Amino acid sequence: MELSDANLQTLTEYLKKTLDPDPAIRRPAEKFLESVEGSQNYPLLLLTLLEKSQENVIKVCASVTFKNYIKRNWRIVGILVEDEPNKICESDRIAIKANIVPLMLSSPEQIQKQLSDAISIIGREDFPQKWPDLLTEMVNRFQSGDFHVINGVLRTAHSLFKRYRHEFKSNELWTEIKLVLDAFALPLTNLFKATIELCSTHANDASALKVLFSSLILIAKLFYSLNFQDLPEFFEDNMETWMTNFHSLLTLDNKLLQTDDEEEAGLLELLKSQICDNAALYAQKYDEEFQPYLPRFVTAIWNLLVTTGQEVKYDLLVSNAIQFLASVCERPHYKHLFEDQNTLTSICEKVIVPNMEFRAADEEAFEDNSEEYIRRDLEGSDIDTRRRAACDLVRGLCKFFEGPVTGIFSGYVNSMLQEYAKNPSVNWKHKDAAIYLVTSLASKAQTQKHGITQANELVNLTEFFVNHIQPDLKSATVNEFPVLKADGIKYIMIFRNQVPKEQLLLSIPLLINHLQAESIVVHTYAAHALERLFTMRGTNNTTLITAAEMAPFVEVLLTNLFKALTLPGSSENEYIMKAIMRSFSLLQESIIPYIPSVITQLTQKLLAVSKNPSKPHFNHYMFESICLSIRITCKANPEAVGSFEEALFLVFTEILQNDVQEFIPYVFQVMSLLLEMHKNEIPSSYMALFPHLLQPVLWERTGNIPPLVRLLQAYLERGASTIASAAADKIPGLLGVFQKLIASKANDHQGFYLLNSIIEHMPPESVDQYRKQIFILLFQRLQNSKTTKFIKSFLVFINLYCIRYGALALQEIFDSIQPKMFGMVLEKIIIPEIQKVSGQVEKKICAVGITKILTECPPMMDTEYTKLWIPLLQALIGLFELPEDDTIPDEEHFIDIEDTPGYQTAFSQLAFAGKKEHDPVGQMVNNPRIHLAQSLHKLSTACPGRVLSMLSTSLNAEALQYLQGYLQAASVSLL
Repeated sequence: MELSDANLQTLTEYLKKTLDPDPAIRRPAEKFLESVEGSQNYPLLLLTLLEKSQENVIKVCASVTFKNYIKRNWRIVGILVEDEPNKICESDRIAIKANIVPLMLSSPEQIQKQLSDAISIIGREDFPQKWPDLLTEMVNRFQSGDFHVINGVLRTAHSLFKRYRHEFKSNELWTEIKLVLDAFALPLTNLFKATIELCSTHANDASALKVLFSSLILIAKLFYSLNFQDLPEFFEDNMETWMTNFHSLLTLDNKLLQTDDEEEAGLLELLKSQICDNAALYAQKYDEEFQPYLPRFVTAIWNLLVTTGQEVKYDLLVSNAIQFLASVCERPHYKHLFEDQNTLTSICEKVIVPNMEFRAADEEAFEDNSEEYIRRDLEGSDIDTRRRAACDLVRGLCKFFEGPVTGIFSGYVNSMLQEYAKNPSVNWKHKDAAIYLVTSLASKAQTQKHGITQANELVNLTEFFVNHIQPDLKSATVNEFPVLKADGIKYIMIFRNQVPKEQLLLSIPLLINHLQAESIVVHTYAAHALERLFTMRGTNNTTLITAAEMAPFVEVLLTNLFKALTLPGSSENEYIMKAIMRSFSLLQESIIPYIPSVITQLTQKLLAVSKNPSKPHFNHYMFESICLSIRITCKANPEAVGSFEEALFLVFTEILQNDVQEFIPYVFQVMSLLLEMHKNEIPSSYMALFPHLLQPVLWERTGNIPPLVRLLQAYLERGASTIASAAADKIPGLLGVFQKLIASKANDHQGFYLLNSIIEHMPPESVDQYRKQIFILLFQRLQNSKTTKFIKSFLVFINLYCIRYGALALQEIFDSIQPKMFGMVLEKIIIPEIQKVSGQVEKKICAVGITKILTECPPMMDTEYTKLWIPLLQALIGLFELPEDDTIPDEEHFIDIEDTPGYQTAFSQLAFAGKKEHDPVGQMVNNPRIHLAQSLHKLSTACPGRVLSMLSTSLNAEALQYLQGYLQAASVSLL
């Protein structure tokens, strides 16, 4: 694409269309942009538009499109994979890096943010080696005095350096951080001092302060990133400058920076929050160096906590301030600061209890924004909430002062419960806080999978459960006091390992009952609690709660779960769907009587959500539930597969016709499961679909590849003869798929899965004409890019071929491609590499194949190939007896399947659609060592003396010893 006005005009029109709400206009425009993004100059056209367009909406749209384009395409995945070409040519890369920083700095803030993100994506790949002047270019802008420019630089630096907070230590990382510190630490410190001075100069100018405080927030964030891995020498030498200024900013209060908004944190709150984080980092990691400054920070942060209001805008500040105290009180040498009983009482009274209270804002979230409330409360993403921080502080204090703290809080809990008892309908929040306090006191260690794994011995959890939790859940009305109901259910969930099993069994009908609650939080928690209880393990690794114990509740459980999906706000509730899946898995054949109604409801739901799939977890569990229904029913009655196909195929057809990308990989997995249930024939409904499965467009999407290969394997296993007779014209298409997959380093193993099924199941005459071409393709790939993964798959394939068609056929096909090729393959590939094969079935296939080459291939005994007979036998004994060689050459750590650029639908394996491992030689050979002994015995009978003389002269002693063991085990001897 040329950099011409015409192209700019075209691009403008298409960008406009991508904003159109009508999918008929929007989708083609998105497809067009996708089709041209590989063209040279495309990114430069976007940058030109973003700079020169007269329309602001086009500028913003171009900046977002550019950022997403960079996100998808900048990274070159390791060694270039054939099917992931480098979409950005080198000249475009150079031009982008030359222009993007000045363009970002001269753009308005909305666009600056997008370009700043793009710079950090590029920087992540190219900085510092391929973009050495980036830092200098940025640091020089600090001199400009223009804070719009300075903030642009700071924002970019922040997005570039924040990864230092979570990268693993490595020499490469240290080198990069050192380079950054050498260039950046001093200018950043000077900028920090200058900005602080400007703040006092402009103390009465609100608009100037806003800009300056935005800079200080970014500077404080950069301080955190640059100090995270280790304490840099520069910052240690300049600690006085930084800490003194941080401390004075913590105590600063400027009326001009206060906001009227109760929800949104202002600049002052954001800055103080970050400083609390910075102080906590130093207190935790560099306590020795930070010791002189610690007492004044503790005092300042304590005062801040005592004087800050309950408004939502202070939540981040308060939670970071409490986290600072939590990190300090856990360190042994700050213990003395907290030892005094009055100090502990004061912390409990003034910091912990007030911040555990359920506020009006929490109530509002509980009722009106339940999804966010659940995410924060259940999934632990409430890192920044006051309650979570207060809870962490309780845990921190319990480390050294468990007795006194438990004593102080027991008093609070009792008085809160008494307050509640006086007037429940008014004072229910007191009970909520009491439950929260007990929970934070009792839980020492927690995991998502097991709930609480360590509890405070001083708190009697079962007694509290029976006296205060159960009565709420037993009350006749499920909709009364929803917050307390949710607390009670959460208590069961968290302490499921501490509460005795009989109490859990008593709770199950109560939880099932609460699936009917109107409150989204309550019925979601009920579903989640049931799902967690059903996964608990008892003795012998069986489930703690058995299907027999659940028998009285099956009907009401299934009814209420499916009813819950019809409640307002829960039509795609992932917790309910996960509970449905888990119930099926636990109850197994007990659900069979309900399957007709269940599968109808699941298919209706599938049809509804396929119109606009938006909840990936919900969708995944829905497909898992469908697979479980099929498996459980067809295990008891294989004939039932037809009724499932009837129920599902209409919806599946619609999903495939409408190209619902998110669902297609799932549909293929369910179809594989159904097809594998058929015994020896392919129903015509499947055969009608077969040609469509070979369409190249389906194979373009990486997420489709594993389930499609499995589906084609199911076709081959169940109906190879039907394909050979009724769809022979499709065999080239099938091999075309194999050819495409084999060319890709990421998917070559999938190509081999397909090829192995073709070799194993197709009638030999139907693939005769293609066999030589298959081998030529494999050799070309071996020559061009040989990888360990490819070699392992190639070895399994040639041995499977040998088992299927005979060793002589293998030797003949190799030598027909090129004379003496068979010997080269033995010498260069099979003998040196066989040790790398992994997997029991794979090793068995190779063992049986090599045994055939040794004992059923005449040229091995009387041509120049004979010299390879002993080395091949030695390699086979090595495969049996030596540990697997799992070394991978350094240059091959290049691509994980998941690393392919990430906007395509990823493949999600359905656990309950799993495929049984298939052993193609299972019928023929049970023990490959005995099989080798028997085959050698047979060979020695055919040519007496030959085998023994070769063994005695050339086979190494250890291998010979193993071989004698095999012969003894097989009760045969060699002649």
